Amino acid sequence: MQHTEHEFPNSILLVEGDAAQQRIIGALISEFISKQSKQTTSLDMVSDLEEAHQKIATLSPAIILADMESVCGIQGVEALTCVAPKAKLISLSGLGALSSAIDAMRAGAWDFLIKPCGKSTLQKRIGEALTAYQKDCRRELKLIQKKEALRETPATPVVTAPTEKKTESADLAFEGFCGRSATMLELYQQIDRVAPSAAPVFITGESGTGKEVCAEALHARSGRGDKPFVALNCSAIPRDLMESELFGHCKGAFTGAVSDHPGAAEQADGGTLFLDEIGDMDMALQAKLLRFLQTGTVRRIGDVQMRQVNVRIICATHRDPYKAIADRRFREDLFYRLHVLPIFVPPLRVRKDDVLLLANQFLKTYVNEEGRAFKSFSPQSEACLKHYHWPGNVRELQNVVRHTIVMNDGRAVESHMLPESLRASSVPTETLDAGVKAMITHAKPDERSENRNTRRECLPFWQQEQSIIEAAVTQYDGNISRAAAALEISPSTIYRKRQSWSNQSA
Repeated sequence: MQHTEHEFPNSILLVEGDAAQQRIIGALISEFISKQSKQTTSLDMVSDLEEAHQKIATLSPAIILADMESVCGIQGVEALTCVAPKAKLISLSGLGALSSAIDAMRAGAWDFLIKPCGKSTLQKRIGEALTAYQKDCRRELKLIQKKEALRETPATPVVTAPTEKKTESADLAFEGFCGRSATMLELYQQIDRVAPSAAPVFITGESGTGKEVCAEALHARSGRGDKPFVALNCSAIPRDLMESELFGHCKGAFTGAVSDHPGAAEQADGGTLFLDEIGDMDMALQAKLLRFLQTGTVRRIGDVQMRQVNVRIICATHRDPYKAIADRRFREDLFYRLHVLPIFVPPLRVRKDDVLLLANQFLKTYVNEEGRAFKSFSPQSEACLKHYHWPGNVRELQNVVRHTIVMNDGRAVESHMLPESLRASSVPTETLDAGVKAMITHAKPDERSENRNTRRECLPFWQQEQSIIEAAVTQYDGNISRAAAALEISPSTIYRKRQSWSNQSA
């Protein structure tokens, strides 16, 4: 069945605080809509980020045109891309700075336009955005239909390799996770043990490791699996809006509050509230969150009524919480209230056995989405993937596989198709000089703790660490990326350490 554009109704949301600009841009968009042969596009206009959030709650816009000054800058752009991830967001700004355009694109904007916008330019970009949105919708519908067709296909006897099929399914069956390494099996067991409890869970791990997947797994395997799972990213929502998003507000509580709005805590009642990047939450709001944890009640902004809610709190951060406490950026009492059941999601570099399993899973997914013919990775490309240190973890691997599939074609993914940065840094750790390996072994925390008397006579730990890292850098002729890969740390860690050493020496 061929699907045409009119089967996917569109809506355009304009966020513009200047009344004159709103009228002008709105008129240009309305003219564009009237020229369309199929009248499936509507236009809604709001003045600020708060109104935009309310409109998105009842509307699924295909395109969002957002004036950066009206949505509180880059933070507002990030917030809009979080609440409307499928929409094509076009940032508007009267400043015209190149840095603003770059920042907006990094924050998730699909395009950037400088005001005042010419009619032809604006309408052309809207048309391109609608085309891209329609393409995404068709691709998503095609995938849904394919899954439904597979589900409806009657089972037939299979003669070949039933054991292999069962093994692969088992590897990929744990609530969105993919991996069979000992580290991941231990994580699965920990999730199973923790899930039935009602106590708060504190998830730590580097960016891109799958902390939200872990939170969803905990929710699915708890007794609340059929109740709401509400996720709130504390770093993506502007500070001024965070309290409203978490606890809600009443009509008239502040400018733009045109209706009552239940917060994430109320929306998750009976289920799970996931606070991602909790370490970035404002200190003043941390005190209110602590009060909520103690009483189980919330009060919307501008309201006098206390509302009882029953939610399980799961939070996550990629930052070191103890350092944040020491730096007075995170309340110690809140930390110990949340840090009841800690879970650490391991980085990809310590679960190298899962790299090819993940890569092949992503390959199958994106080959179907992009219509490519790739079937496997060549031995050389597999070696590159296995030996790379993956500072961006699973998310980086996912992006590498998709980029490679989109930019190339063939039956097997060859090593030259992979990004240059990955090939250059893919150095086997086995090639590390024996002397450097010995220094690393000698510096392990358990071994240092076994002989405390000897440790007092040794160099300070930072100096030991410095000698290990500098020895690795020397081993690889000053190549930071190769040294980092051999030590199984990210290059940025070496640069940061060197900076701290120079400060201590000074």
